[in-house]
Amino acid sequence: MSRDRRSVLVGLIGSGIQASRTPPMHEREGEAQGLRLIYRTIDLVPLGLGADALPDLLTAAERMGFAGLNITHPCKQAVLAHLHELSPDARALGAVNTVVLRDGKRTGHNTDWWGYAEAFRRGLPDAALGRAVQLGAGGAGAAVAHALLTLGIGEVILSDIDPARADTVAASLCDRFGAGRARASRDLAADVAAADGLVHCTPTGMDKYPGLPLPAELLHPRLWVSEIVYFPIETALLREARRIGCRTLDGGGMAVFQAVEAFRLFTGLAPDPERMLRHFAELGRPKDSAAAA
Repeated sequence: MSRDRRSVLVGLIGSGIQASRTPPMHEREGEAQGLRLIYRTIDLVPLGLGADALPDLLTAAERMGFAGLNITHPCKQAVLAHLHELSPDARALGAVNTVVLRDGKRTGHNTDWWGYAEAFRRGLPDAALGRAVQLGAGGAGAAVAHALLTLGIGEVILSDIDPARADTVAASLCDRFGAGRARASRDLAADVAAADGLVHCTPTGMDKYPGLPLPAELLHPRLWVSEIVYFPIETALLREARRIGCRTLDGGGMAVFQAVEAFRLFTGLAPDPERMLRHFAELGRPKDSAAAA
């Protein structure tokens, strides 16, 4: 490869991201495209930092010539206050997972929702779309709920550790998609019993947050069960759901397809989704990472 090939420097800001597959996935796609793409992880945990460090981290990235940054837990909503512009999707969702740094401007995008939608289309193509219960209404959860309604789910029912957050996200979804398309759960057991699908959008199930995000007895074989955690690729939730006969979708597809769109935003080049899926599979199963970056 020519020594004068174009170089692109990008990174990922988040907590507990040392084993993320996103950096090598981007770097391998860059190599295939003839780029010298360098992807750095900026992990808040070993740095002893929190989301309040975002202003300094963004400024440092700009000064060091980064073309952009992926943003993951716990910064997807906190980063909003430090950006100059938002894409329509990011503005509607109130969450950013990709920041493009160009011409002195920081522009926030959300590729999570498209990533989830594409993974769902491929992994559960004929799933029943009447009603889905979603666990988690944070930054990733807002994007996934948007994707579910875009996919044609009739009603999304949100359950969150913070009921007010679930109410806020549901109201925003109804504003965009129509009255009655989303609501906050008031009785999780009854809502799951009547649902066609269950979507999990919290960190529970990761190695450092082991366990199930809801009582196992609430699961039933009529459900399809979808996960956004991808380390481990088979969470306790997916394992239990498969045991009782549910159709399942792991979080790997969302991780790949959000990266597909982020790569395009960072580089201006069209990535090869099938090649990135192969790269993701070849990277193995790291022990610990955040959910979809």
